[in-house]
Amino acid sequence: MSNVAELKKLYGAGKKRKILALTSIFLAIIGAVIVSVSLGAGSPRFNEAIQVILAKLFPSLGIDPGPTVTQIIIWNLRLPRVILAIIAGAGLAASGATMQGVLRNPLVSSYILGISAAAGFGAALAIVFGVGVIEGYGHYLVIANAFFFSVLAMILVYFIARIRAMSTETVILAGVAIGYLFSAMLSLIQYVAPEHEAVRAVVFWLMGGLNSANWESVQIVFPVVLVTIILMVFQSWNINVLSMGEDVATSLGVNSKRVLTITMILETLATATIISFTGVIGFICLISPHISRMLIGSDHRFLIPCSALVGACLLLCSDTVGRLVMQPAELPVGIVTSLLGVPFFLYILISRRRQSWR
Repeated sequence: MSNVAELKKLYGAGKKRKILALTSIFLAIIGAVIVSVSLGAGSPRFNEAIQVILAKLFPSLGIDPGPTVTQIIIWNLRLPRVILAIIAGAGLAASGATMQGVLRNPLVSSYILGISAAAGFGAALAIVFGVGVIEGYGHYLVIANAFFFSVLAMILVYFIARIRAMSTETVILAGVAIGYLFSAMLSLIQYVAPEHEAVRAVVFWLMGGLNSANWESVQIVFPVVLVTIILMVFQSWNINVLSMGEDVATSLGVNSKRVLTITMILETLATATIISFTGVIGFICLISPHISRMLIGSDHRFLIPCSALVGACLLLCSDTVGRLVMQPAELPVGIVTSLLGVPFFLYILISRRRQSWR
C-alpha cells in the first residue's frame, strides 16, 4: 500500500508540474501578444493599444477607442496578425508532435506527407499561370490551390502506404517521394514561368509570412485548427501506446493502422489550412515538440497541448522579430523561424541522449 501511495504522490506532483508549465507558457503568450501589438512601424503607445482592444472587445464598458488611425493599426492590422500567428503556431506544433509520436521518429515534421511541397506547387500554379481548382475568386485561388494539392499529397501517400500495410516506414518514405515529386514540378513551373515577377511572388510565398492576415482568414483557420487539435488530444492515449511499438499496441487492443490514418487526416487538415493562408513556415512543427518534451516529458496527453502553446509562442515571437529587425521592411517569418530553429535543433541533436526522443 505504501508503494501505491508513493506512486500516486509522485504522479500528482508530476501532473502539477506539467500544469504549471502549461500555465507559464500561456502567460508568456499573453505577454508576447501585448508586446507584439505595441511594437512596430508607426505603433501607438502601449496604453493606447490596450485601450483599443478593450474598447473593441467590451463595447458595453464605454471605453474611448481613440483616434481612427490607432484603431486601424491595432484592430485591423496588428491584432489579426498576432492571433493568426498564435493559431498557426499552435496547429503546426501540435501536428508535429502528433506525427512524431505516431511514426515514432524525432525527425518527422507535419510536412512529412509532402504537404509543403504540394502546397507550394498549387500556389505556384495559381500565381504563375492563374490555373486552379476554383476560378474568379482573386487571392483565394492561391489559397484553394495550396489546400487542394496538400490534401492530394496526403491521399497519394495514404494509398501508397496501403499497398505496404500502412507501416510507419512506408508512410515516411512515401511522403518523402511525393514531396520530391511536387518539388520537381514546382521547380519546373519556376523554370518556365514567363514573368520574373511571378517567380519572385512564388519564392516570397514559399518563405512564409503573416503580412496578409485579416479577420476573415482568422475566422477560417481558427475553427479548423481548434477542432483538429482537440481530436489529436483525444488520440493521445493511443499515441502513447503506439510509442511503445506496434506489437505492444496490438496486444493492448489499439488498432495502429486506424490511429495512423486518423492522425494523418487531422494533421493534413490542420497543416494544409494553415499554410494555405501563411505559406510554408518551417521548424515550428519540428522543434516545438522537442522543447515540450524537455519541459513536461513524452506523455501526449500533455505533450500535444504543450507543443501547441510552445509553437504559438515561438511563431508569435518570430513574427514580431521579423517585423522589427528590418523596419520599415519585413523579414519573412519563415526565414526567422529557420534562423532560430536550426541552431536550437542542432543543440538538441548533439546534447540530448537518444532516450529523450521517446
